Amino acid sequence: MRAFNCDHCLPERTGGRTVATNLAWACPACNRYKGDTAFGADRQTGKRAALFNPRRDVWEAHFRWSHDFRQIVGRTPTGRATVERLKFNRAKAIYLRGLLIEAGLHPGSKLDR
Repeated sequence: MRAFNCDHCLPERTGGRTVATNLAWACPACNRYKGDTAFGADRQTGKRAALFNPRRDVWEAHFRWSHDFRQIVGRTPTGRATVERLKFNRAKAIYLRGLLIEAGLHPGSKLDR
């Protein structure tokens, strides 16, 4: 198992500082897909959108779980751009979420439906 990476929410390249309010833990794959950008494409609007910033954005405002809790669905341009850019629904992530559901450890599956 690989450790999580400490990621700059706003990349250093774009002026982000190495301070607690601009850092967040990220899985290595998501961090690799994000790279040094703070934007992604929202296919629904065809426009560029800011990526989700866990230090300022509310998860539930931008994302929801699919009915089987295996996929993350973007609700907003930011959510959709983040799902796409960070490849939230890649095969390994979906498989892991299934294992977490079976073990009763998936946080989304414990929410009220």
